[in-house]
Amino acid sequence: MGVCVERVRLRFARGVYVEFVDRELGLRWVEEWAERGTRFVQLVYGPEGCGKSAWLIQAAELLKWFGFDVIYINPVERVFLAEVEVPDVRRRFLELVREASEGVWSRVAWAALDLARDLIRGGRRRLAVLADDVFQAIGLEKAAVYVKGMLGLIEYPPGDYDVIVAVAATSEGVSLREIGRHRWADLRVMWNMSAEGFRQLYDRVPGEKPAFGNVWRLTGGNPSALAKLCEAGWDPSDVVEDVSARGRVTSSFVEKWRSWLERAVEDPDVLWSGDAPEGLIDELVERNLVIFHLPNRDSRLWIDAPPPAHDPEIGVGRRVAWQTPLHREAVKRALEAQAI
Repeated sequence: MGVCVERVRLRFARGVYVEFVDRELGLRWVEEWAERGTRFVQLVYGPEGCGKSAWLIQAAELLKWFGFDVIYINPVERVFLAEVEVPDVRRRFLELVREASEGVWSRVAWAALDLARDLIRGGRRRLAVLADDVFQAIGLEKAAVYVKGMLGLIEYPPGDYDVIVAVAATSEGVSLREIGRHRWADLRVMWNMSAEGFRQLYDRVPGEKPAFGNVWRLTGGNPSALAKLCEAGWDPSDVVEDVSARGRVTSSFVEKWRSWLERAVEDPDVLWSGDAPEGLIDELVERNLVIFHLPNRDSRLWIDAPPPAHDPEIGVGRRVAWQTPLHREAVKRALEAQAI
């Protein structure tokens, strides 16, 4: 980070808090946006738990340092920040959050756009709206409409402004299809942490733990996977079971696509071949098991460091990758169980 801004402390696991580490390249993007604004909404996507939320919360701190009014919303984690200089807007936002505690979280996501317009209307010149995993709250079918609403702040503001930064983050591959059809957002990928950055996080986790190399091979640098391993007493079986349940790695799914899944656990790029069934790819994306259509490793297309072009040890191919090695392991174990 080119400026001296306090590193936020984040809840990592039960009873464990760590300071934000790494992601220097990702924070340089934020500095660049703070200077010139975002012409389009910046849609950041990547594996579940890769650190998008931590990066956005640190980005909010950085943007405040640059003099921005900042609205950050994450309905899934129920984290909402309104770092604004207009007391009335901040009060209204907090009232909405309190009302949403009764269950209507989608209202806060939509209201954030209205409050941003009020700030512009009230003469605020530097504004950032950071929407984190809002698509799950409002419904994936409305993701494109929400992104268009964010773009409207830039293109059709209710008043003059100097700089607007609009960023949305998601791990839902399904939502990207509809958004990608329109020219409303720049799509950028954030991957799991690099080995060097991940070691910084690993070193901050207290207590005895497996060797770094073993943890890296299990997680592929995914911070959330590291936290879950820590909470599970470093037993990967418990985490694989959780991944399997959330990814709906059912016996019927595995049986239906057995031959292709057996090949994909060895090399995910087989899914990129022209004869790979479209239905399988759709299901893998919908179940959040793989990231499909990875861009080339040009740093301008990525938030922070891209993954290696090909690393079979952690399930990364040139154009397709398992979200983490644990996702691949969940499918591999299901295949083995059915073979018995």
